[in-house]
Amino acid sequence: MPTNKKELRLHYKNLRKQLTTDAIEEKSLAIANNLIQLAVWDKTYYHVFLPIEEQKEVNTEYVLHLLSGKDKEIVVSKSDFETTGMTHFLLTDNTRIKKNEYNIPEPVNGLQVPTSNIDVVFVPLLAFDVFGNRIGYGKGFYDKFLSECKPETIKIGLSFYEAENQIEDIFESDIKLDFCVTPLKIYTF
Repeated sequence: MPTNKKELRLHYKNLRKQLTTDAIEEKSLAIANNLIQLAVWDKTYYHVFLPIEEQKEVNTEYVLHLLSGKDKEIVVSKSDFETTGMTHFLLTDNTRIKKNEYNIPEPVNGLQVPTSNIDVVFVPLLAFDVFGNRIGYGKGFYDKFLSECKPETIKIGLSFYEAENQIEDIFESDIKLDFCVTPLKIYTF
């Protein structure tokens, strides 16, 4: 089994490629149903990633329904590939979403939200381990974003797959998750 970031990234990208649309929907719904059990619903600002369909990411539409049903402030981001920074916007009925050159759905405009306001972040990932370490696509957007959040911001990974025992090449600067939710269970770190 692969244990370093590069091999794990490749392994999980290949596993995802094999997922059917139905499987993605089924697993995404199961993740959302497990999320309901977490005691994180007393906060105000929830940051959600919009899935890159071409990468077969977790469909966060179910999470968005959960949040709007609980009348929460939903925050989505726009990525700057030159600085690996992210700008956050309030998702409202008027927010226009458009895919960027990397097929990432992003807000075109809207009311900007400071990182310091964000209480909970749903984090995209390719793989994670039992210690709360995660592997993304390797560009560092989320590591940078999460390091700018207040210390008490709750970080929740969403994954189609279960935890690895250990990811070998973790850096000091890698930000750990507080929870990771899969279709089968909730991991607490």
